[in-house]
Amino acid sequence: MNLLVYQIELLPRDSFIWIGWTGANVPKEEEDQVTKLLEDEGCAPVFLSSKLADQHYNGFSNGILWPLFHYQTEDVEFNDELYGAYTTANQAFADAVESLYKPGDLIWIHDMHLMLVPRMLRKQLHKHTSVEKLKIGFFLHIPFPTSEVFHVLPWKKELLKGVLESDLIGFHTYDYAAHFQRTCTHVLGLETKPQGVVVQDRVVAVGVFPIGIEPHKFEEKLQQQSVLDRIKELKDTIYPGKQLIIGVDRLDYIKGIPHRLLGFETYLREHPEARGKVVLLQVAVPSRTDVPEYKKLKSTIDKLVGRINSTYGNLLENYSPVQYLFRSVDFAELTAMYTRADCCFITSLRDGMNLVALEYIICQGHRMKDPDGPGVLILSEFAGASGSLIGGALSVNPWNAEQLSESLRIALTMSSDSRRAKHDLLYKYAKKYTARYW
Repeated sequence: MNLLVYQIELLPRDSFIWIGWTGANVPKEEEDQVTKLLEDEGCAPVFLSSKLADQHYNGFSNGILWPLFHYQTEDVEFNDELYGAYTTANQAFADAVESLYKPGDLIWIHDMHLMLVPRMLRKQLHKHTSVEKLKIGFFLHIPFPTSEVFHVLPWKKELLKGVLESDLIGFHTYDYAAHFQRTCTHVLGLETKPQGVVVQDRVVAVGVFPIGIEPHKFEEKLQQQSVLDRIKELKDTIYPGKQLIIGVDRLDYIKGIPHRLLGFETYLREHPEARGKVVLLQVAVPSRTDVPEYKKLKSTIDKLVGRINSTYGNLLENYSPVQYLFRSVDFAELTAMYTRADCCFITSLRDGMNLVALEYIICQGHRMKDPDGPGVLILSEFAGASGSLIGGALSVNPWNAEQLSESLRIALTMSSDSRRAKHDLLYKYAKKYTARYW
């Protein structure tokens, strides 16, 4: 589920105003009507033209910042026009906030798309309130790269100065926070302290806040008879006698789906006894399907799935080692899949946090009393969640196919007592560090 959905659903409707782009071009004559409709839902619109929205979101944010912050620098093309659109869009958001701001309000800005907004607001709102009363928070939902990687950005100073006008800057992990602080020193020459970054006469607080999920949503779903029936169907009818491995991702190059498939292929090659007995269920939710890099990624995945199934499948036994779903699945089906799976296989190349791991952990709580015990989590060391789930998950390097294969062997042959011991550690964490706690 989307991170912000978890956050917003926890807040009383009258305690906040959600300000965001409408998601589509709205004719000028319809803006007042749209504004009124959204106001009734506790929201306020930011109107952007189709061209500006595309250049801001797809062009600069997803075409430059997203790959760079995930260390995918090979195909990044810097473009001043796109940065100009990013600045214009950020100004539109700042103007929308200013129009609604009341002294004492807390402003919470989210993610890479709006890194210039804190500075814009600091300049614009001084006439509405004193500096002491203006409170701005900024949270980055993706990794912050090392200073060496960030340094290649032509607009690195502008982006850093933008977020440094916040009072608090939050990250998922200590590594991301440390990278940010070192970058502030290397790029801007600023002093850093354990609690933050020194900017002139103030300290901008830097904090680590690993986001969680809301376990009760999955636990409540697991009380529904239709979901319990689906779990039984997945176990007894669809995958009878099979060990099921699950992967759930957006179709994105940072998720390491090809690496996962290569690891699974290596496992089947090295362990012929597993053929016919193990299935990888890969859910790939379509994302940015009009972007050339993503079309290429999908083609790569399609070819790998075809190769594995043609090499290790068995038509007579109706066995395909990889079940590949290129679509989204509804919440009830996802809960059932998580619960049925004997192993969750996460091979992110870089990931801000990865909540799939936590969702799987909560659903596996339903299996604690099963004779075989709960399933096992295999987690990339490059996922933000890896630091929090150490000890309970099997940590892997997604570029090492042999290690992936061996981790699958360990996970699928692990004793029930060991499964329960590992899951107990993971479950306690997921239950404590929830989205509400965050």
